[in-house]
Amino acid sequence: MASDAQAAAPSQGEEGAAPRTPPGPRTSSESRTPGESAAEQRRRARRSRRYRLDVRWSPYAFVAPFFVFFLAFGLFPLLYTGWASLHRVELTAPTDMEWVGLRNFSRLLEDEFFWNALRNTVTIGLISTVPQLLIALGIAHLLNYRLRGSMFFRVAALTPYATSVAAATLVFVLLFGRDYGMINWALGLVGFDKIDWQNGTWTSQLAVSTIVIWRWTGYNALIYLAAMQAIPNDLYESAALDGASRWQQFLHVTVPSLRPTILFTCVVSTIGATQLFGEPLLFNGSAGATGGADHQFQTLGLYLYEQGWVNLHLGRASAIAWSMFLILLVIGAVNWLLARRLSKSA
Repeated sequence: MASDAQAAAPSQGEEGAAPRTPPGPRTSSESRTPGESAAEQRRRARRSRRYRLDVRWSPYAFVAPFFVFFLAFGLFPLLYTGWASLHRVELTAPTDMEWVGLRNFSRLLEDEFFWNALRNTVTIGLISTVPQLLIALGIAHLLNYRLRGSMFFRVAALTPYATSVAAATLVFVLLFGRDYGMINWALGLVGFDKIDWQNGTWTSQLAVSTIVIWRWTGYNALIYLAAMQAIPNDLYESAALDGASRWQQFLHVTVPSLRPTILFTCVVSTIGATQLFGEPLLFNGSAGATGGADHQFQTLGLYLYEQGWVNLHLGRASAIAWSMFLILLVIGAVNWLLARRLSKSA
């Protein structure tokens, strides 16, 4: 059999024997279907070329608008404010810049109003963030159980987040009114005197924090709820078989499983508190950007606005903006370190 096959195969030097070539890609003339004209073949080649270009470049075209807007409204303002923070420049003449180096930053270290705004920002951030996340965790735990009308409660929890900052703040201004506010009326029923919420230091910060708590608790509750629903039911079943109550399951199963989510919400809430602006600005409209008669609830965002758009000192405002940016970078670094430690301990 092998000898017959060798005899049937043409030898390499035999006349008329075609040399063997490895299979390769078919040329355009070889891929032409019977009866296809040259024009149709060219159209088919163009369509094939367009398809390859579409597959290769379409993803970049889809994400390009984000980068265009980011460059225009994110990166350029960041770089411009960084450059302006090194100059003495007024908002009335933004092109007339006088180089001062780090003088704007050194002045902030000596500015008592800056440190007052920083203290107020930290205080309002703590008063608003801690109760907000604790309440959100409790609401999410309740919504995680099968309740009648659970979808209604989830939508209701998100309603404050969808409400305008101006509308919510104006409503709370009426609630915290000194003479005709509903909160003072309710306190009067139990024997307390009227409280001047807007002019007191702690009372004004507590009132502003209440607005933040009301607006963001439902949003964080839905984040916690989504994370709770991703926890395997086997963990709860094992805990129940070991005799753990619902409260013990919440402490020893739910909370440890939510540690990355809790860390995320803490960081996001801290960033939001650092940038707090609308609520304190509208809480006492007559005070404007000063945050009260004694600057008792002026945050960093309000102080930036006062320096840049009231006093027209664009260089100082830019320095404040970059100081806030550096604070956020520190918060992000702490978040990264904590997340890394949690991933190692898991």
